[in-house]
Amino acid sequence: MSNSDISAFDLTGKTALVTGASRGLGQAIAISLAKAGAKVVCSASSVNGCEQTVEKIRQLGGEAISVAADLNDADSVTAMAEQAIAWQGQIDVLVNNGGTIARYPADEFPQDEWLKVINVNLNSAFLLSQKIGKQMIERKQGKIINIASMLSYTGGITVPAYTASKHGIAGVTKALANEWAQHNVQVNAIAPGYFRTDNTQALQDNAERNAEIQKRIPAGQWGEPEQLGGAAVFLASSASDYVNGHILAVDGGWLAR
Repeated sequence: MSNSDISAFDLTGKTALVTGASRGLGQAIAISLAKAGAKVVCSASSVNGCEQTVEKIRQLGGEAISVAADLNDADSVTAMAEQAIAWQGQIDVLVNNGGTIARYPADEFPQDEWLKVINVNLNSAFLLSQKIGKQMIERKQGKIINIASMLSYTGGITVPAYTASKHGIAGVTKALANEWAQHNVQVNAIAPGYFRTDNTQALQDNAERNAEIQKRIPAGQWGEPEQLGGAAVFLASSASDYVNGHILAVDGGWLAR
């Protein structure tokens, strides 16, 4: 690969907003974007919740700030978006990663938990895309990366709200891509496979399910959060300018099995 090809992955001069950046996949994505040259707004549900991520980025010589929003509350999401935009004047890359999960049998699933999961995982992603996407459309440039899931393809067990939200993320990704590609705004998604995060801890701790999962993954092991970084940098950079409405599975081959 020539130097000019490599430069297509350079994010110097770009500002990214990553939700759910306090730990796990969000933290790994934020750090990867920073390594590629982006300034990063790291969002968490609590004030100063991303200080560890921000410190890691600064130790690498990058620039980052921490902001907070309750993704279950539309007003909070809007206020956070405005704060993020104000830091550098615009957001060039939006990563809708923040999410939550609730596990109950479908016939016992509490309505309040259903609404919370849909609000946090799906509604906040659309609201942020709408808020920040308007400016991207005006500038005729921007990247939106939604975090989908293996449950964007399958149904799962005892996680109907999460599954519905991640199917919704896949649909919104395609819908926005259809409308905004003409404005040079690329909207794509990453569907992580089974990664070692807080959200999957219950599965990791279940010996039977853990064994079943690893047996199906051709790579034979769970993914580590930092292994998602390359996909995020690709979709955030000019290297993916002709990629739109795509859901990129980073799953160790799980879908291929």
